[in-house]
Order: sequence, then C-alpha cells, then structure tokens
Amino acid sequence: MYLGRVIGTVVSTSKNASLVGSKLLVVARLSERLIPTGPTEIAVDSVGAGNGEVVIVTCGSSARGAVAQSGSVVDAAIVGIVDTVEIAAAEAAG
Repeated sequence: MYLGRVIGTVVSTSKNASLVGSKLLVVARLSERLIPTGPTEIAVDSVGAGNGEVVIVTCGSSARGAVAQSGSVVDAAIVGIVDTVEIAAAEAAG
C-alpha cells in the first residue's frame, strides 16, 4: 500500500467488462510527508474519493479483492481517504 493524491479522472467508454461501472482516478504517489515521489497510476475508486484528496492505494490481488470482482483486471484500488498523517518524532529527526 502507499499514499497518493488524486490528481484527475479517467473516462474510458471502451474497456474490459470488469471495469464497467468503476470510477477511475489518476493518483500521484506520495512520501510519508505527502511529497510527490514517483509516477502516477490509474486506480479504481472503492471509497468515493475526490480530486485533491490524499488516499490509500493498494495493488495486485489486494486491489482485486477491494473491488469484489472475481477475475477483474484491476491492479490498483483506492481503499481509504486519509484524514491525517502523523510521523513519530524519532522518524522526523532521522
């Protein structure tokens, strides 16, 4: 799992049947300090996330389980909307 920020949406009228009815969002990966750290990814939204929100993203078989579709082609799913992130003082100093 990783933290990400929703930066956009994807509209696709032609897609695999397992994605029909799914909301697809563009997510930018974030560090624990909420700083962009890597490439963007398209994830299926399972929690009603919106543009600009910090989210928890899971990948692989966990993502397929999150959308509850057997045989799905999903490889990344948004499974949580983050309220706050707290870093321990020892981590902050190091």
